[in-house]
Amino acid sequence: MDHKLSRGQRSVEAEYQPETLAQWKPEQTQNGGQGKLAVEEALLLLRPLQPNRNGLVRFDKPAGFVGTMVHYTKRAFFLLFMNGPSQDDYLSTQPDEQKLNKPLWKAVRLLESAAKDGEPDAIFLLAEMNFFGNYTHPRNYSEAFRRYQELSTVNGNNSAQHMIGFMYATGIGGAVERNQAKALMYHTFSAFGGNTRSQMTAAFRHHTGVGTPRNCNEAAFWYKKVADKAIAFSRSGPPGGVALQRDAFRLADENGGVYGEGASVVSSGVHANKAGPSSDSHAALDDVLEYLDLLSRKGDPKATFSLGRLHYEGSRTMKRNFKIARGYFRNVARKYWAKDGSIVTEDNGMGKIASKAAGYMGRMFLRGEGMEQSFEKALFWFKRGIANGDSLCQFEMGLMYLQGLGVKKDAVKAADYFKEAADQDFAPAQVNLGQLFLDQGDIQTATRFFDLAARHGHIEAFYHLAEISNNGVGRERSCGVATAYYKLVAEKVETIHSAFDEANRAYEEGDLETALVAYMMAAEQGYEYSQANVAYLLDEYKAILSIDALIPWRTRRPSLLRNTVLALIYWTRSAKQSNIDSMVKMGDYYLGGHGVDADMERAATCYQTAADSQQSAQAFWNLGWIHENGLGVEQDFHLAKRFYDQALETNQESYLPVKLSLTKLRLRSFWNTITNGKVNSIRTEPDPKPNFSVSEWISNFLEDQHPYYHSTEEDDYSDTLPADEFYDDIDESIIESLIIIALAGAIAFLVYYRNQRQTNHRRDVEREEQQPPPQGGVADQPQQLQPGHDGQQADGGFFPPPGDPRHAQWVAGGVGH
Repeated sequence: MDHKLSRGQRSVEAEYQPETLAQWKPEQTQNGGQGKLAVEEALLLLRPLQPNRNGLVRFDKPAGFVGTMVHYTKRAFFLLFMNGPSQDDYLSTQPDEQKLNKPLWKAVRLLESAAKDGEPDAIFLLAEMNFFGNYTHPRNYSEAFRRYQELSTVNGNNSAQHMIGFMYATGIGGAVERNQAKALMYHTFSAFGGNTRSQMTAAFRHHTGVGTPRNCNEAAFWYKKVADKAIAFSRSGPPGGVALQRDAFRLADENGGVYGEGASVVSSGVHANKAGPSSDSHAALDDVLEYLDLLSRKGDPKATFSLGRLHYEGSRTMKRNFKIARGYFRNVARKYWAKDGSIVTEDNGMGKIASKAAGYMGRMFLRGEGMEQSFEKALFWFKRGIANGDSLCQFEMGLMYLQGLGVKKDAVKAADYFKEAADQDFAPAQVNLGQLFLDQGDIQTATRFFDLAARHGHIEAFYHLAEISNNGVGRERSCGVATAYYKLVAEKVETIHSAFDEANRAYEEGDLETALVAYMMAAEQGYEYSQANVAYLLDEYKAILSIDALIPWRTRRPSLLRNTVLALIYWTRSAKQSNIDSMVKMGDYYLGGHGVDADMERAATCYQTAADSQQSAQAFWNLGWIHENGLGVEQDFHLAKRFYDQALETNQESYLPVKLSLTKLRLRSFWNTITNGKVNSIRTEPDPKPNFSVSEWISNFLEDQHPYYHSTEEDDYSDTLPADEFYDDIDESIIESLIIIALAGAIAFLVYYRNQRQTNHRRDVEREEQQPPPQGGVADQPQQLQPGHDGQQADGGFFPPPGDPRHAQWVAGGVGH
């Protein structure tokens, strides 16, 4: 595909402004006229109108018996006393008969009038109102699609093209039938027009092969477009770049995972929280803050510093507060430094914590966060921290010398500070040091520092590694590696193309439809978290026997949330990005025929793939169940028992269900055995006995601690035995070699001894043959028993006497052969 922009298309590097879901930006048109005036008048009427979400009620089902009882008690109270008539189809694609309030009705009339005159701003605003329900306008996806298509035809608006592609990809609201080929086409048009969301979507589709064959070069091209914007946004702002906040998370993880606490991968096995009941590992953020505050009031400097860092960095559920953070950092610093700069205490531990606090104080002055920017004060705090070897202070000081912030530019000094911080495994310093080596043309050293920083998830490290791999600098070009790194960079800067904060807020407020649409748009861009969230919201099969199904007056899910086909699509996409629970869910859908025809073999394949990770007890249990019942696989009780056992080995919390399943399985196996059934019953597997070779047996015998030596006390030996250290260092291979040499020597001796016996015997025979035979006609007389031979019994003995032809064979070992 030719990636050159055609005439009239906007440059991809035009803007880096965030593109939120419901934000509307008027088109810059040359013609004013009545249409423009109508749009401005409509906006004056619409701005005071805000959607009312107070009536939206969402009940999160907590874990535990008490939480479950409270959950259903609240639901019963709401349904009995606060529930109105069913409005199940208020998200229907058909025109809504709901009456509009007077300001909204007047604004819509003005926009429709302007849209008839071809005013693009009016068309776009009507489309957004019908799709997102902005300004309290009821949703109507069919009308939204018509308006987007109209706008795309009028002036090729890339935002409208993006929305058309999204609606073709998902078939949301039944406005259009899903068509992945058309979806990719519209997203490609929009991507060439510079729409960041469509660029992400096109990249993901080429990367995974959605609606088109997989094409690594196309994926790398589009991901690079977004990564360039992401890195430019990251580098903007105060010294050190923009502080990136991650808002994406999995909704299911808040409840212990897709299958609940203890049954999901995220909350079981190696991921299980094994802390004691007195620890704060299960506590909410408010409880952690309260606990740290208690310790801080008792004079714990670590708790005080931790509070300052939490308020400075913030989180998804807690906004950053620089003023509070500065107070905590100052309290820590005052416990180590006096006003005149002298050290109050010589405690090394206190010095390290105070140096970290000094680093954050200097960083806030350097960036002007919560206070007026001051390079002089930043330098003052960094020097304090550097005296105790703080890595953050070393890095920030190097940054000041590199960029000439309050000091004279000096790349050599900057490199020295970066090196000291990088030696302490400080990722930002490793990145800056790598950039300096890259500027000098030392690709190998630069790559080594980027790899070190990438272990900590640093966005700059990912970007440089992507560029090196994509351009084949210092190494062979690797499109797959470059695409993976570009994707990581693009997904780290959520602000420029996604609206997770809006989706999370809508979910918290109970507006599941708005949350679903927002998560779905991010899911189309390739976010695994969003793909799992969409599937989780659409999933109607969280339990085989749900208490909700027993409630006769239970509310029905909105039509937008009843789409099992779409749920399976997003479970599949999430599973392809290594989500093990999603892979197990895929198997459940194929097993039960949810959104697809039942396919037992595919279900078994999904369970086996998830089980290969050795992390999902649920996958092992499902494999045991399908082998027990012969669904998609040959019925095999013995193999089913193995899978049940592996489920217990993977997660000890599965003890009860596994033991119950094994009890039932043994009963079925016993009945199958006594009735001569055709199913492979459970067999007792004997413990395999190890087959040792002679050398292994002797080695094990020598290593065995005999009772006599084992029972000897230490006092029976001398305190100084220098030879003991020598014998302790003897390698087992040396002992085996000595044994082999001894055996070879013994065999050589036996062969030599045998040859000597044969030689002596031949000499005796030859000597006897040379003697004359005895006189007196012994040959004519019958043989008598003679006692005359040495070593022979008087009766002739058992062995042939010398002179007998068989005597030579006996000496050579031939008797009996």
